[in-house]
Amino acid sequence: MAKQNRRRRTGRRPAAAGGLPVDAALSGDLPQVADAIATVAFLAAQGDTTALDRFAEQVAGADLAAGVQLAGARILARAFEFGWLPADIHEAARRRVDEFAAGYLTDLMAAHRLEFAAEAVDEIWQSQLDELGATVWWTAERSHLAQWTDRTLLTAPEALTAALTALALLIRLPKLEQILPLPGTAPRVAHHHVDEKTLGRVRGLLAKAESTSFAEEAEALSAKAQELMTKYAIDRALLDHGTTDHDLPAARRLWLDTPYTDAKALLVDMVTRANRCRAIFLADWGFVTIVGDDTDLDAVELLSTSLLVQATRAMIETTTTEESRSRHYRKAFLTAYAARIGERLTKATEATIAESPDPARLLPVLASHQQRVDKAFDTYFPTVRTKGITIRSEQGWDAGTEAADRARFDTY
Repeated sequence: MAKQNRRRRTGRRPAAAGGLPVDAALSGDLPQVADAIATVAFLAAQGDTTALDRFAEQVAGADLAAGVQLAGARILARAFEFGWLPADIHEAARRRVDEFAAGYLTDLMAAHRLEFAAEAVDEIWQSQLDELGATVWWTAERSHLAQWTDRTLLTAPEALTAALTALALLIRLPKLEQILPLPGTAPRVAHHHVDEKTLGRVRGLLAKAESTSFAEEAEALSAKAQELMTKYAIDRALLDHGTTDHDLPAARRLWLDTPYTDAKALLVDMVTRANRCRAIFLADWGFVTIVGDDTDLDAVELLSTSLLVQATRAMIETTTTEESRSRHYRKAFLTAYAARIGERLTKATEATIAESPDPARLLPVLASHQQRVDKAFDTYFPTVRTKGITIRSEQGWDAGTEAADRARFDTY
């Protein structure tokens, strides 16, 4: 799998802990106040760990709400222009700041959404906001910051610090690929998702796989889910073949929880390959970007999420010795599990294709599809590099392989 290790692109060294723009913040001139707020957030983003608390103390009692709102709107717009989506910002916040700063960002995104008509916002973008519960709950009678302070039961300095923490996080976000149109830049387009009946069956199989205590049954249920998704993808590919579509295939991001993100990313990559997609891992932030058609991306998301749960459970079940509790063992286990599951998912996909009613007609269609995905991947990621995973536990590798081998894919 391709991998990205990006550094922040500011090219600047962390600022020294010097004077703060307090006079500008207290000037009463809105642009100056907003610039002062942005400057303090920038200092924090660049490593001045005391800037926020010092600033909040020095401006205590001042009404900076309008300046905070303006600075926040500008910095958030920059993050969106850098390719970050609402769900990405939420996931980054969940990992790097506290619940108050994360909540402030959700409100900031809700306010941003108000600027655009519904038909000018991509449906995936909107669905991400909906899942976050990003709504404008505050009234126009008072500033958002004042009402948010009351709602969170924070003091005014605490609320200001939390808001500035949120803005500092946005400033630290690196530039990503633009995988969805920005709100207001293009009319809404229809995404072709897997139909709800098929999704319901797949979700049911995966839910059973996650709940069973028998590894063989879990793997068989997962294999059946893969088979159903492959059959659906085949039908869709044959239906769409020959239609004119000048748009690139879609892309989505799947965030991974620590630890062992390298090994977990490999598991996602194995699922991705079995479902005619391509993946790239941004290690510094812990997410995988997947490129493919919407229906295939639906399959990757569902299967990857479930298999990550199953792999973790299988790993924990082997924890019976001191060696099996070590980081080296667990990383090796998950890596071996990913590699072996990838082989078996690929075989299941190939068998489903071979058993299709007209494989001779289907194979050229799938080859054409793969060319489109490869072209899109190269467009999104023109410069990538491959990096391997170092394994330091033979016992963990063997256990992970055995756990994946216990699957009985011929159960159905």
